[in-house]
Amino acid sequence: MAKAIWHGQVLAESDKFEIVEGNIYFPPETVARTYFKDSATTTVCGWKGLAHYYTVKVDGAENPDAAWYYPEPKAAAAQIKDYVAFWHGVTVER
Repeated sequence: MAKAIWHGQVLAESDKFEIVEGNIYFPPETVARTYFKDSATTTVCGWKGLAHYYTVKVDGAENPDAAWYYPEPKAAAAQIKDYVAFWHGVTVER
């Protein structure tokens, strides 16, 4: 079981997940969308593709670009399509 927590709220929780480069990627259906808003930020990974970001918002506090996902990953990363990973102070427990 893996769980992502920020400001006392569970952002994602699942016993099925992918680990890529030390990051836990949660299946999209296990993410609590009420805490997410789209961000205009994108970055490029040479082997995974174009990452898109979410800002996490809990009880009025915002954590810009604290979550990311690959909507159209390259073939080598196909298993994480739309899966969500976290950073910027979000605690991920296993």
